[in-house]
Amino acid sequence: MKPSIMKSPKVALPILAAILALDLETKHLARVFLSRIQSLAVFPNFFHLTYVENRGAAFGFLAEINARFRAPFFITTSLAAIIFIAIFFWKMEGDGWTHLALLFIMAGALGNLIDRLRLGRVIDFLDLHWYQYHWPAFNVADMAICIGAGILIIDILFNKRGRISVASYTL
Repeated sequence: MKPSIMKSPKVALPILAAILALDLETKHLARVFLSRIQSLAVFPNFFHLTYVENRGAAFGFLAEINARFRAPFFITTSLAAIIFIAIFFWKMEGDGWTHLALLFIMAGALGNLIDRLRLGRVIDFLDLHWYQYHWPAFNVADMAICIGAGILIIDILFNKRGRISVASYTL
């Protein structure tokens, strides 16, 4: 099987860097502009740009636990996930879709890790809702993780090329 073009550093690193740069720049803009006004209605009752400091994981999970435990836990968990994904990325054979998915997930994890290391929290600002029914605020890194997971799921479900699937791969 021909190696995936996504494994080439000339392809992988620019994709990773572009997603990471977009995430960090949008969080910076949210901190500079949205922190002053808190919320800006883009499409009223549907989409707002709302400044949120998330000290927990996705949807604020574990945000209320003791900070002395919370910060090291999230940093260690993020680092372990990034290292695992990087090893998996380089050792795994397969097509470009799986590698692209892993790049998106890794870029998102790196973006949120950088926020945690610099600020002690993650900046969220994309706020989807239907009137009073809100989806938790999120950011570009969260979107990258979800897009990567979606690509991975679709690749696993519809993979008919006979290669080893992610579910059965061992390091």
